[in-house]
This record gives sequence, C-alpha cells and structure tokens, in this order.
Amino acid sequence: MSTVVVTGAAGYIGGEIALLLKDAGHTVVGIDRRPLPRYLEDVMDFVQADFDSDDSYRKLISVRPAAIVHCAGTSLVGPSIKNPSQYYHNNVTKTLNLLNIVMAAIPQTRFIFSSSAAVYGEPVMTPCDEVDPKEPISPYGQSKLMVEQILESYHRAYGLDYVAFRYFNACGADSQGRHGQEPGATHIIARVLESIRDRTEFVLNGIDYPTPDGTCVRDYVHVEDIARAHVMALDSKVTAGVYNLGSNNGTSNREIIDTAQQVTGSAAVVQLGQARPGDPPILTASAAKFGMAVGGAWQKHTLHDMVSHAWSWYNRSHV
Repeated sequence: MSTVVVTGAAGYIGGEIALLLKDAGHTVVGIDRRPLPRYLEDVMDFVQADFDSDDSYRKLISVRPAAIVHCAGTSLVGPSIKNPSQYYHNNVTKTLNLLNIVMAAIPQTRFIFSSSAAVYGEPVMTPCDEVDPKEPISPYGQSKLMVEQILESYHRAYGLDYVAFRYFNACGADSQGRHGQEPGATHIIARVLESIRDRTEFVLNGIDYPTPDGTCVRDYVHVEDIARAHVMALDSKVTAGVYNLGSNNGTSNREIIDTAQQVTGSAAVVQLGQARPGDPPILTASAAKFGMAVGGAWQKHTLHDMVSHAWSWYNRSHV
C-alpha cells in the first residue's frame, strides 16, 4: 500500500477520504490549518498548517507520497461574490504554488483535485457531461475551472499525472458513524435535519420552478461514495483528466423534505421562501466516464442512506 497526502483533511470530504484510504490499507498524511477532530486522530499523521506553507512542503517532500488528494480550499459560492480575492488567492495561487513544488520535488506523484459542479454555471442541458460548456457564474466556480485548466496544461507540458473530480452535492455521513458534517452546514439535507432536530423553521426557497413539484432538482452523492472514488483513482487505469461525480438522478427539494420526515419520524416546519437568484431549476450529472474508467459501479448508497446516516451523525453527542 502507498502513502497518500490529503489536504483539507480536517474537513467534511477530506476527513471521509482519509478514513477510506486508511480502511484500504494506505498510510495517510493529513494537512489542514484547522485542528484535527479528536475522532480522526488515529487515522493519519497530521500537520496543522496551511497547505501552502514551509511546514507542509517539508512534510510533503519527506514522505514522497504516491498521491496528493487536494481538498483544501475556500468553498462557498455566495461569499466568493463578495470577496473574490480570497477565493482566487486561496484556491488558485496557492494551488499553483503547490503544483510547482510537486513538479520540482516529487514529479511522479498523482495529483487528485477536488473540483466542483460550479464550473458548469447554469447548464444548457442536464445531465451534465464533462465535455459540456463550462460557464461558471461565481468566483468560486471560476477558481475551480482555473485550476482544472492549469492541471491540464501542466499535464501536457510537464507530464503531471492528475485527476480532477467535479463533485455535485456531497451529503450524508460515514456509514459507520465515524465522521460527518459540522453543525450549521448550508446543505439542504443538513438544514432540514437540523431544523427537525432543533424544532426550528426550515425555509424552502422557491416552489414555482419548471420541475415536477415546483422545487429545485439536484444530484446528491453520498460523501462515502465520493471518498471511495478517490481511493479508486489511485489506480493507474483511471487515466489523467476530469470526471464528474454525480448519480445521473435528480432529487427535488420536496423529496428531500419528505425523506427527512420519513427517516426522523417527525414533521418539518416549512416556511415558503423566494427562489434564490442564479439557482438553475435542474442540475444533474452523468458519471458514466468515471464508471467506465473503474469498470463498474462506484456508488453504493441511496437517498435514504444519505439522510439516515446524516441523521445518525447529527444526533451524536459530539456534534
């Protein structure tokens, strides 16, 4: 088994990737400027530092990993519009610095990048394929697309071995209850479950979209399935390039609320709100390209699993 570095290892997706890498027998080195949660301390050798720092680079060069899973970055669409400088600096400039260190010191390392569905902006049609137009509508999405373009140009010019995963809506929690989202997450499943748990009002944004039930339709992927894809991407049969991580299936906001009520056995208090500007009615993804690369199914979890695992996590005493 190999050594794998995970940046952003204290976060939601990075922490789950670290867990599944450890389960698969790999040695994990985590890097994050945030402290590592106690329940992940036995999973990895951890450096608390910015990924673009001397401490991180010294560690990276000393362990000479087979792969770097780069999850670190600034990730909310709304704040990126108000403060684009932070997003371009943290997501683009610092990642470029990291890539230059990799190419100079450990050029054989595979670089696995956390990209986003935000690169598509408001797609002309769905499900999105990797070859579809990329027209991001926020600095966050633009920063992710910029890094994808840098990766491809480094691949052509310098032989960088890379995989970029465009995540759609990551949700759920570790099926063994070892890891999940922090409180106050902006994701709809998290917001609905927390509102049920805390007996507060949930605001449903938009009920007159041109969809079957009038609410937005999105593509939800269990965080454990996303992590599994990263473990699979260590295999050389996953050739360099960009891959969607989606389910090809859409789930509406009303369906999310109904499933949450079924799982919890409690009714949500729903307040109808205005549609949010820039929210496309439907956004789903085809992940056929990645399925072909790994020779079959990489997803194991249903919508019910996503909601029930998240609900179990939110009810744990440490959350």
